[in-house]
Amino acid sequence: MAVTDGVRKIAGLDFASVTPEEFARLVKKLSDKEIAAIARDGALRPRVLREVFGRVERQFRPDAAGSLKALIRWRITGSGDNEDAVYETAIADGACAVREGRSDADPRLTLVLADPEFLKLVSGNVGPVKLFMLRKVKIVGDVALAACLTRYFDIPKA
Repeated sequence: MAVTDGVRKIAGLDFASVTPEEFARLVKKLSDKEIAAIARDGALRPRVLREVFGRVERQFRPDAAGSLKALIRWRITGSGDNEDAVYETAIADGACAVREGRSDADPRLTLVLADPEFLKLVSGNVGPVKLFMLRKVKIVGDVALAACLTRYFDIPKA
């Protein structure tokens, strides 16, 4: 597949200078094929995932989470030679912490989805309920938590 302008823009992105809203607009313009091309790139995919998860703690809304205590495991399914990427988001005591990889702890919620759906979800371009209805996300555990997960974070709108 030829590299498109959308893929080139993401590859050349200085994530430190891009707001979540700008990132959301970039993702909105990408086709599923372009996101799949990013997902197959062994250097670009981890860079994008690290940046997205690196922003989660800053976008956390402790006021909305209240006394919520939950470990959320994200498994972004790999394609091509790339393995699944696993991240965990721990919410407790009004704080949010993210770690790469799978811990031995039992998550309250596990979300399994492909790269296009993941990027669309975290950029505010699709909601979790719609993904579930379209069978684009597998939910294991607390379905109610999954349905309201986005309210605990400042999700940009493209």
